[in-house]
Amino acid sequence: MKLSTQVQYSDDPLASVERVVALESAGLDVAWVAEAYSYDAVSLMGYLAAKTERVEIGSGILPIYTRTPTLTAMTAAGLDALSGGRMILGLGASGPQVIEGFHGVPYDKPIARTREIIGICRKAWRRERVTNEGLYPIPLPEGQGTGLGKPLKLINHPLRSDIPIWVAALGDRNVEMTAEIANGWLPHVLMPEKIREVFGPALDAGLAKRAPELGPLQITGGGILAIEEEMFEPARRLARGMFALYIGGMGARGRNFYNTVFARQGYGDAARTVQDLYLDGKKEEAAAALPDDFIDNVTLIGPPSFVRERIAALQAAGVTHLHVDPVSRAAPKVFTQVKEWIS
Repeated sequence: MKLSTQVQYSDDPLASVERVVALESAGLDVAWVAEAYSYDAVSLMGYLAAKTERVEIGSGILPIYTRTPTLTAMTAAGLDALSGGRMILGLGASGPQVIEGFHGVPYDKPIARTREIIGICRKAWRRERVTNEGLYPIPLPEGQGTGLGKPLKLINHPLRSDIPIWVAALGDRNVEMTAEIANGWLPHVLMPEKIREVFGPALDAGLAKRAPELGPLQITGGGILAIEEEMFEPARRLARGMFALYIGGMGARGRNFYNTVFARQGYGDAARTVQDLYLDGKKEEAAAALPDDFIDNVTLIGPPSFVRERIAALQAAGVTHLHVDPVSRAAPKVFTQVKEWIS
């Protein structure tokens, strides 16, 4: 297993990068940089490329609606060149709240768009003349624009023509597409005991159509990590607050993907309760309403023996990248310990 972590949203991105530098020395393999309605991810990824030597740098995620497909391809190729071949292009649809509320772009056809974007990126990285029919007509067809557009290929020679593409997917159709055409899958929350029940049919359907040259599907899984006893309760509070936000507040009633997955993992009643409380402004009550066993099953909080058991369960479920967000006064030391367990 590889070891990954999330670069946190911060008003001090320089401090965030210094944290990654310290964790790289402790065994970190992949740093994922998020982009929502915060600072953009690309700027931070470029700086990470300059400040690190070995760690892979993933966009986790670039929302598919915020850039043209060819700009996404150009950006990934540029970051890959700057980092010496350490770029991972993580893509995702985000959600209507961010895409329509912050970017002012209609949130439509996320799966079809993702599929086309992946195809366009791979075509650009191979330095083929980029053409596409569908949601992203390239070049613009006759009768649209000036009529002067023509197929072009990337001027630069990308360092790699096969930059890894990971997709954040929750729904069955999106998971199936991810298993079919992406290099890796970024699930939001992965309970190893439930992965076959919840995602198995979609994964199997996608893998049945997967091209052999893509290799095995890479998967992240893990969660908030605490192995020092004095950190257990702070870590659980942090986990409860985060999950309450996503399960309760990231979307409307009937249109919250995170809530749906939570319910499918066996927590239907709790899903409704947490959402109702959160949308009524009772955020602390929503966090408290999350079942204790859910928190235990989707985090790595506990003594080393417990955490090692959970890591083994994730590995047995197919997770290739152990994703941890440490709550510790000595995060590099904790990373070194975990790296020894998975090596």
